[in-house]
Amino acid sequence: IARLADVVAGYFVPVVLGFGLVAGTGWLLAGHSLAFALQVFVAVLIIACPCSLGLATPAAIMVGAGRGAQLGILVKRPEALEVAERLDAVVLDKTGTITEGKPQVAAIFPAPGYSEEQLLRLAAAVERGSEHPLGAAIIAAAGEREIAVPDAEGFAATPGQGAQATVGGQEVVVGNGAMMAAQGVAVSGVATGRTLAYVAIDGSLVGTIALADRPRPSSKDGIARLRAQGLEVVMLTGDSRAAAEAIATEVGIEVIHAEVLPGDKAAVVQSLQVEGRRVAMVGDGVNDGPALAAADVGIAIASGTDVAAESADVVLMHSRLTDVARAVELSRAVMRTIRQNLFWAFFYNAAGIPVAAGVLYLFGGPLLNPMLASLAMAFSSVSVVANALRLRRFG
Repeated sequence: IARLADVVAGYFVPVVLGFGLVAGTGWLLAGHSLAFALQVFVAVLIIACPCSLGLATPAAIMVGAGRGAQLGILVKRPEALEVAERLDAVVLDKTGTITEGKPQVAAIFPAPGYSEEQLLRLAAAVERGSEHPLGAAIIAAAGEREIAVPDAEGFAATPGQGAQATVGGQEVVVGNGAMMAAQGVAVSGVATGRTLAYVAIDGSLVGTIALADRPRPSSKDGIARLRAQGLEVVMLTGDSRAAAEAIATEVGIEVIHAEVLPGDKAAVVQSLQVEGRRVAMVGDGVNDGPALAAADVGIAIASGTDVAAESADVVLMHSRLTDVARAVELSRAVMRTIRQNLFWAFFYNAAGIPVAAGVLYLFGGPLLNPMLASLAMAFSSVSVVANALRLRRFG
């Protein structure tokens, strides 16, 4: 919209110059003095100065971005404010975005012949080489039970699925259903809406660990506000559908993409864009980086990784989903202010130019003095800035 204003101003200036010349020449041909004609010409140029057009967009953007920063909404790319106004869908990563990203071991289901402690010891030995939040939860649970975790060798992780290592001469695999299927391990479902980590030894399932992650306190309210704004809210997660549906029901999300591999998150965003949607992606992890970059507006949770923050257009410093809705509201307020500024700038010039050209004088009224024209021109710029400053009261 700033480029559009610049293009319009580029045409506006020569048109005003031509109009000023026509007005001055007309009065000169009508028998008035050169000084009179020159006064009209100068008055037209001064009152039509496109300063307010140039200020309309940047003034609103600077005040809006500044107010956003005060509210904990850091706008890294100003164009995001314009795009966010026209969003159709918001895609939310589950772990660390909708939820707190601090899963805990909720239940352990060992196979016959194994105890909970044995299962947790083996899983913790494998996950000690992992950086995944679920692995950290398993290690923490082993520490709480004061379980001695043995060393593991040959650690290997499969992104979005799990990890495996050799523990005490046995090949131990810890992962989701896809990981077990790839290993040729048959798994039996556990009736729970939690995230499940299966544990297998030498190709045989020996138990299941259920992990739970609580939604952030602001998630339900934030999602409700987004839906109230007419936006479709989509959950995106690598977890099982049962675990995803449990969280989605709790926070009020109807559209779910579950069991999505890290590399496929961007593809989900792009599929929505192919449908003609303008999409915002909200995430916090390394795996969310490509999806954040692919979205029309990428929004990162500040408590997440540096990669996510670097890939995003907007960073939420308070890690609240209510701030996603507030960011959309801010973008709409900024764009509304810009349009108001542009309207009044054009309206002012449209009304002022005929007065400066001597229309009132033609019908017995006063002739506009160039000094008064300069004062009026300055007032138009001040009014645009004053209108933009109203955004300081946003929120």
